[in-house]
Amino acid sequence: MRINHLLTVLLFLVITQLQAQGDWRQLQSAEDVCAAYPEKMKYIFENLNLDTKGLEKVKQAYREGALSKACTQLLAYYQAKSNEKASQGGQDGTDYSFFQGKNNSPSDQTVPSAAESRLISTADSILMDIYTFQNVTGQVPHLTDGHLKWAHTGPEDDIEWAWALNRHYPVNELLSAYGVTQKAEYARYIDNFVKDWIICSRPYPAVKSGTAMWRGLEVSFRVKMWAQVFYRFMNTEYISPATRLLILSSLPDHAHYARNFHAQGNWLTMEISGLATVASSWPEFRESKGWMDYSMGTMVASMKEQIYPDGVQTELTSSYHFVALSNFNLFAEICRKNNVVLPEYYTKTLEAMYNYLAYTIRPDGYGLLNNDADLMNNRKRLQEAAEKYQRDDWKFLISNGTNGKQPKEGPSYIFQWPGQLISRSGYDADAQWSFFDIGPWGSGHQHNDKLHLSVAAYGQDLLVDGGRFAYRGEVAKKFRKYATGSASHNLILVDGKGQANGPTVAKTPLTENLYAITKAFDYGSGIFEKFAGVEGTFSHTRSMVYVRGKFWVVADRLTTDRPRTIETLWHWHPSNQLQEAKAGIVATANKRGNLAIMPVGATNWEVTQVKGAETPSIQGWYSPEYNQFEPNPTSIYSTKLNADDTFVWILWPSEGKSPAIQAKILSKDANAVKINVTEPGKGSWEIIVPSLNSKAVQVNYKTQK
Repeated sequence: MRINHLLTVLLFLVITQLQAQGDWRQLQSAEDVCAAYPEKMKYIFENLNLDTKGLEKVKQAYREGALSKACTQLLAYYQAKSNEKASQGGQDGTDYSFFQGKNNSPSDQTVPSAAESRLISTADSILMDIYTFQNVTGQVPHLTDGHLKWAHTGPEDDIEWAWALNRHYPVNELLSAYGVTQKAEYARYIDNFVKDWIICSRPYPAVKSGTAMWRGLEVSFRVKMWAQVFYRFMNTEYISPATRLLILSSLPDHAHYARNFHAQGNWLTMEISGLATVASSWPEFRESKGWMDYSMGTMVASMKEQIYPDGVQTELTSSYHFVALSNFNLFAEICRKNNVVLPEYYTKTLEAMYNYLAYTIRPDGYGLLNNDADLMNNRKRLQEAAEKYQRDDWKFLISNGTNGKQPKEGPSYIFQWPGQLISRSGYDADAQWSFFDIGPWGSGHQHNDKLHLSVAAYGQDLLVDGGRFAYRGEVAKKFRKYATGSASHNLILVDGKGQANGPTVAKTPLTENLYAITKAFDYGSGIFEKFAGVEGTFSHTRSMVYVRGKFWVVADRLTTDRPRTIETLWHWHPSNQLQEAKAGIVATANKRGNLAIMPVGATNWEVTQVKGAETPSIQGWYSPEYNQFEPNPTSIYSTKLNADDTFVWILWPSEGKSPAIQAKILSKDANAVKINVTEPGKGSWEIIVPSLNSKAVQVNYKTQK
């Protein structure tokens, strides 16, 4: 009878646990989650330092075997701690005052702004499991047990989509929407979303992974979201005790992954900042101090490895530079709130990284579109940085000269380590601006684009980089090779082929013979000699002179050991209207902000205008953001190259209609080209454009009488 009774009790306990697990959405209390997942709950206490001040009752209950009571006492500890920190303004890595729900309520803002309306619309879609990642919208299906399909790759069958889902991006959207509306539905969805993921994630694999759930980047992004979820709703009923306890049970695994399986380079900054978030937000874990110490040493070493002395991240990709900066900055904030002193090198490098964004900013406030960057507006983030670092020169740059103080240097600027020359006529919104790339290939997210030139003037994007399109999925299958290749950049193709990969990082900065910035002009020059699939020897040296406030001269010196077919590509922003080419000159016909491209000399160019071509090859497409693309006009100048030669181009910007410029080559050899450029009724320039020799540049102007 006793055996039968024991079997009955055991069967009852098993059935009860299976029922709890089967109806996982009903898990609410500490008792619920302890009954359903007792081993997971014990795992929390195995990883806690139960001698931490304030955990005395927790320790006693756990040692007495009262698991549910220990869990309840633990949550009470965190609530008391959260309230205390909020009243003190927050002393650790968590902004407790923010997490106490001190946001705008509906009574504060009865009429949402346009941005808030979009946010609320996005949040309402999320409530129906409809998410937008990488500009692609799709609905994630549920499995038969009610769990989301966490490996779902979205409408484009792109693993990037699944990674975004597992980063908990929807949680971020809902947190923002809750801050505006205080709608309980948003918070309750977060509760279910996080609970769902943690239950589905077991068992933790404890190996380096590329899966949707357990890749390093996703590990890092999740814990940053969980810190907000855990503390923000502490004094509400929206995030259940069960979900809070499940978060605590999963944090040691996330920290273990970040500590043992993190990547290097830019990924390291993201992953280690996640480890530091766990260590600072939950210092009660036994290994938190070790995690923080490891984070400190690793982040400082990584900064030295991947940030050039002038503050530029070695991937040389504008928006990924900002990702690295954001994570280095997050770590600095965590250290500050924990009274951890960072080396002076670290804080100075953070300032230098912001300085790069400030001095490369375009007149319209956007950053560089280069390599795998998206077109990002940097004004707001630089305004905040300018206040923090008290940099009046940044304020001047980002305000088009209306605030702050004009920089002592400029208006043009050279970043010697990445080999990037930024030319400007001034700082106003209508300023002429260009980006000339004469540096290394980059340590990641590279395009084969050395010697590319982008141009903007009078508030109009004119010559552009093609952008990144997508990494995976149908868009990538169609456009990725084009995006990373020379064909999407303002470069030269030789026998139909573009550049091969170059050196990933610079061992030394640009030497002074490759650039010059004077009051009257800028000069840059670079060489590339490795072309993919091209037989024999061929090299391209591009030298650029920007006559400040007037025009650009581009000299392409080509050397070859045999006859070649040459195509010079000029990609226009999609908003430009092109005139029909006349006498080899291609010019825009915009209402405001124009550019004329004029080949100089006797070369017999065949000019072809292409837009949105898919055959015989992809050409004439532009992507300002991931998964966004559209046709853009592209001017292709083709000719035969029988021997070494130098081709010269005038790029003449104008606010209105382009003037009838006259230009001719006076002389040219292997070292330099000398040209005359005349603006009828105003004056003429005699310019010497040398190859790889800044000291030989000459720009002389004569006013017409």
